[in-house]
Amino acid sequence: MNGLPEPDVANNRFKFQLAVGDKAMAFIRAMAPPSFVQLVLRIALAVPFWRSGILKWSGFLELNDTAVLLFSDEFKLHLPGGPYSFPAPELMAFMSGSVEVLAPIFLVLGLGTRFAALTLLAMTCIVELTVPDGWPVHITWAAMVLGIMAWGPGRLSADQVIASVTRIHRPTPMQ
Repeated sequence: MNGLPEPDVANNRFKFQLAVGDKAMAFIRAMAPPSFVQLVLRIALAVPFWRSGILKWSGFLELNDTAVLLFSDEFKLHLPGGPYSFPAPELMAFMSGSVEVLAPIFLVLGLGTRFAALTLLAMTCIVELTVPDGWPVHITWAAMVLGIMAWGPGRLSADQVIASVTRIHRPTPMQ
């Protein structure tokens, strides 16, 4: 009315909201850089498998009686027409205990990470067939495994160190 253009209040409010959103995103990025998130994801997946695996052993390469008993009497594969007992329960207990101890070590170190994750995905599928009511936890494990397999172990891993060393010492191709 006085000949001067009125300030665009809505536009200024929108710019302010964008600026606040940008600051929030910068804060989140600083708190959770991808390499740190990948490390935490590897550790979080390793913990339940490690704990389960450690409980199966009473000494070096010596299964405890409970582990064999579980695979002999308690654990069953819930397949169509089943449930079915596990074949070779002592071997299954040994393999399960071995994978549940070794794969978490590889995951935490970030060594052979995608292979270790794939192994735990297969293990998760078997666990799901054994304890079908545990699917909310099993799907979480599967999602974690798939994230690790898709995005790799991250910079804080032995895989990354090995990759950087092999890039440095790789001979250049002849012309």
